[in-house]
Amino acid sequence: MEQLDSLNIPKSGYKAVIFDLDGTLVDSMSAHFQAWCEALAVNGAPKDVFPEDVFYSMGGRPTKDIVAVINGEFNLDLDPDAVSYSKRKSFLNQLDLVEVNEDVVSFAKSLRGKMPLGIASGGSRKVVEATLKAVGLCELFDEVVTSDEVACGKPAPDVFLNCAERLNVAAEDCLVLEDAAPGIMAAQLAGMQVVTVPAAMHIVK
Repeated sequence: MEQLDSLNIPKSGYKAVIFDLDGTLVDSMSAHFQAWCEALAVNGAPKDVFPEDVFYSMGGRPTKDIVAVINGEFNLDLDPDAVSYSKRKSFLNQLDLVEVNEDVVSFAKSLRGKMPLGIASGGSRKVVEATLKAVGLCELFDEVVTSDEVACGKPAPDVFLNCAERLNVAAEDCLVLEDAAPGIMAAQLAGMQVVTVPAAMHIVK
């Protein structure tokens, strides 16, 4: 667990750990990006409206929110629901590309039974559950909260606060592992301690 040690995860000072899913617990970002490209093309978006660097900078934000940003930036009128449906369908067809981040999952497994563990994801319930099933992680976590359960997605703190409440642990007593800027901001706004999972640990070359 050398990579994990380099993250300087504190050994104490928290009573629960909440994990982001995509890019943190699992290597799924390249599959998500491919799904985005296909969904935008199918729905008539011009080529290159969502370059890869912008995609990574918006990691963790709900699909509909990202579509709204793209519409505003390029004066488009893409249907958020249609793009979300296409993107979800495309991603679910690429689940074989998703792999676990061994170091992060090993950390989670080392805490199983010692403290509550949760997932706070910007993805939809259907996609999150399918991803966890595909990589065999369904039974590891006590609570899983998705963008479907909260009013505002990341970078708002709602998904983390909801997860802490379900775990019955105060927000300030939670440690979060996150990889993307919107998620890091969301956890910080929730008043939680955050450990950043660096890009080198999750980007599939």
